[in-house]
Amino acid sequence: MDPVPALYVIRLKGQLGPSALSAFPALVSRWQGTDTVLTGLLDSSALFGVLAEVEALGLELVEVRPLTQPRRPPGPGDMTHRLEQP
Repeated sequence: MDPVPALYVIRLKGQLGPSALSAFPALVSRWQGTDTVLTGLLDSSALFGVLAEVEALGLELVEVRPLTQPRRPPGPGDMTHRLEQP
């Protein structure tokens, strides 16, 4: 599993109220039409925790989508420029 966080959008069916939303304190929520959209930076462990909470609350999951690729530190082959040798 990848421990590096990525920005995720999680869409749930229905407009969740404050009580249900309190189960997701690390996520920003908004209503979009008849759905609730949760957005936040999650690593894979946190993502699975959110999905487990969705299931435990009996909520209907509509979509889970990463908005960004996981952030990784640059590796040796990722250099954008090289220093010139004297």
